Amino acid sequence: MKYLPLLALLLLWSCDPETQDSSTHSDATSESELSLMDPPAWVHDAVIYEVNLRQYSEAGDFQSFTDDLERIRDMGVDILWFMPIFPISEKKRKGELGSYYAASDFRGANPEYGSMEDVDAMIQKIHDLGMYIILDWVPNHTGWDHAWITDHPEYYTKNAEGEITDPLQDDGTPWGWTDVADLDYDNAEMRAAMIDDMKWWLTEKDIDGFRMDVAHGVPTDFWIDCNRALMETKRCFLLAEAEIPEHRDSAGFHASYAWTYMHLSNEVAAGKKTALDIPAYHAEDQEKISKGFHMYFTSNHDENSWNGTVEERYGDGAQTFAAVTFLMDGMPLIYSGMEAPITKRLEFFQRDPIDWNDYAWQGFYTDLAELKHKHPALRHGEEGGDISFDGTTEKVLIIQRSLGDSKVYGIFNLTDQDQSFPVADLSIKSQSSLSNQDLTIADGNYALAPWQYIILAQ
Repeated sequence: MKYLPLLALLLLWSCDPETQDSSTHSDATSESELSLMDPPAWVHDAVIYEVNLRQYSEAGDFQSFTDDLERIRDMGVDILWFMPIFPISEKKRKGELGSYYAASDFRGANPEYGSMEDVDAMIQKIHDLGMYIILDWVPNHTGWDHAWITDHPEYYTKNAEGEITDPLQDDGTPWGWTDVADLDYDNAEMRAAMIDDMKWWLTEKDIDGFRMDVAHGVPTDFWIDCNRALMETKRCFLLAEAEIPEHRDSAGFHASYAWTYMHLSNEVAAGKKTALDIPAYHAEDQEKISKGFHMYFTSNHDENSWNGTVEERYGDGAQTFAAVTFLMDGMPLIYSGMEAPITKRLEFFQRDPIDWNDYAWQGFYTDLAELKHKHPALRHGEEGGDISFDGTTEKVLIIQRSLGDSKVYGIFNLTDQDQSFPVADLSIKSQSSLSNQDLTIADGNYALAPWQYIILAQ
């Protein structure tokens, strides 16, 4: 697909350049104005990037990733979410290298990736470049080699015979995660030890937050205590791998997964749902959750490895649906290699390096990130602008974001057929635009090619 960079839109309106909104993310709520559980001010217009270190490079190590940090920064990434970097248990491991999520030591670094000194150097460079780092934390279970197995067997769930079990469903049947041992959250000492390990990364390594794996598998009352303790230690960003309202409304998480939206967008791309289902989803979601924001995505490590590449799930509409995530009222995610783009399902339990090709989508993501940072209307959370889907049809999704004089208007053809949209319906004097196709106006309508999107901003 041809991509047009951010440019002055001369086709529609002229405007006085002195009226151009030059606001940036620097005017977000200052740290001194935040209450204890509020996220850091830098979160509100941030673009997050998930790092799959094992598959990121041929070496698959900390140093190789550190060497690529300037490129990622220049793409407009603010937060780096690292899949677990801990040593992986050998006992009961799956596949050749095991699951990232079968940790044998919560305060260690996986020797396959490098040393803790390499971690320190990487964190320092991330901060020097003005970015932030959050770690993927695994609170629901440990690997079978973790020291707690022998030193504190009381920390784990046990069966009728007194044997430590892998994670079980509510009916007592296994999840199928045989390579990990289930932690018992009825044990207060284990809870305290888990929180201490997290605090260690905040104080000793100066990381900036956590993505909590299987947050739905851990009792909410633990999250209430844990998240408060973390925020008292350092103001950080807390992301839940879950879609449970109380996690954000009462347990202190700042963001959670937009799983429902992602599955819906797959169905829209496949023609099983229409663009009208997206506003309906959003309205229902807003009724459920009052605080924080979602992380929106079209791929991540689970989706890519187990359910398919963006090409498999979105076809020629992959970029269009990715662009939508930057206009929704949440944080957009870029998964490692999406800027290549990834054309294969990455193996999960063995080495399978990303083929970076010629970084064909890097400009695409760079311009979307620039748009996100430049226009206050696109902020998320309490700092964000209002969102409206007025004008959406079954074929064309309309997203309008507004915050004071800052306005962004997105038009997305979510079909593989030509569509049109009336220019007269726009309530924005555009100063810049983004589109994946040439902008064409005929008889007062935008002529939308299959999967074309147009984003207008002032």
